[in-house]
Amino acid sequence: MDRSPLQAPVLIEHSGDTLTFTLNRPDDGNEVSGAMFDAMSDALRSEAVQAKARVLRIRANGDVFCTGRERAGRDAVSIRAEVARLIELKRLVRNTSLISIAQVQGDAFGFGFGLAILCDFTLVASSARLAFPEMRAGLPPAAIMAYLGGYALPKAVFPMVLFGDVIAAEAALQAGLITRVCEPATLHAEAEALAARILSLDEAGAKGCKAFFLAAQEGSVEQNFRAATDMLTVNALRLMQAR
Repeated sequence: MDRSPLQAPVLIEHSGDTLTFTLNRPDDGNEVSGAMFDAMSDALRSEAVQAKARVLRIRANGDVFCTGRERAGRDAVSIRAEVARLIELKRLVRNTSLISIAQVQGDAFGFGFGLAILCDFTLVASSARLAFPEMRAGLPPAAIMAYLGGYALPKAVFPMVLFGDVIAAEAALQAGLITRVCEPATLHAEAEALAARILSLDEAGAKGCKAFFLAAQEGSVEQNFRAATDMLTVNALRLMQAR
């Protein structure tokens, strides 16, 4: 029997200029399965080829946001393939031209927390618990540590990944890992308002702003100055021609 679209493990929807991923395995802690990785990655690759949206929203059904990912690999080949698949999704989320919003209504652990951090905006309910619990099983969360230092100071985040303690949303905000702590009752409305604010911006300018912001984190100041000269020239001409 074919699965109803509403029963799919991740719901992928286009509505106007917004692409939404809704994790839909609440009975399993919204753990991300291989099929979910593939579906979300395919959607983002399609956007890279032919953009239909400007905003990406990642949210979840149920009481928790995402408590991690399924681990089915039992040998070096299958484990490496699983890790490559999850890293590819993270790479696509980080590099997409869509401006991304994570709407974290409940607990986010391991991969779930790491995915939320990668979004351009991470809105978290004040009641949500956050953690990197992998080391409690002896597994360093390397796929998260690969980028965590770009969001917070090492002295703040190393204890979080080493000990795996639960982190309150306010502590994550102070560390620089999330954007905003929201009351649970207002989280959805705040995410809606943020998406609307993004969509009110000049489309080309917003995409260029995100692309430059990401590139500048990797380049030297001198490289960034040269790139800024090009970007400002091109966009100034574009806006003059549009008037």
